[in-house]
Amino acid sequence: QVQLVESGGGLVQAGGSLRLSCAASGSIFSINAMAWYRQAPGKQRELVAIITNEVGINYADSVKGRFTISRDNAKNTVYLQMNSLKPEDTAVYYCNIIAFLSPVVAPSRFWGQGTQVTVSS
Repeated sequence: QVQLVESGGGLVQAGGSLRLSCAASGSIFSINAMAWYRQAPGKQRELVAIITNEVGINYADSVKGRFTISRDNAKNTVYLQMNSLKPEDTAVYYCNIIAFLSPVVAPSRFWGQGTQVTVSS
């Protein structure tokens, strides 16, 4: 019903930048929240940044001042601009949305397939 297609991951040196994109498609009535999570090897998945209709934007403390989340509502797309990357940012990054498929049904959560970000020292 809903597909999330991520792009923009890759290998970059410390101090470099990457921009992730995630486009949502399918039977979407509206999107309440769009977020990026990441999971490093041996660690739990963690929230990196989120943008919601009610609260606005929040970031994990570890990325504040370096990462910027934004969204294009017309394209149902969320972006993550990552600057001043550090080796500890290395992880698989997952796009996540909370979307209404109908105005009378509770929203559902959807995940992207993940994109690898590797930062070399």
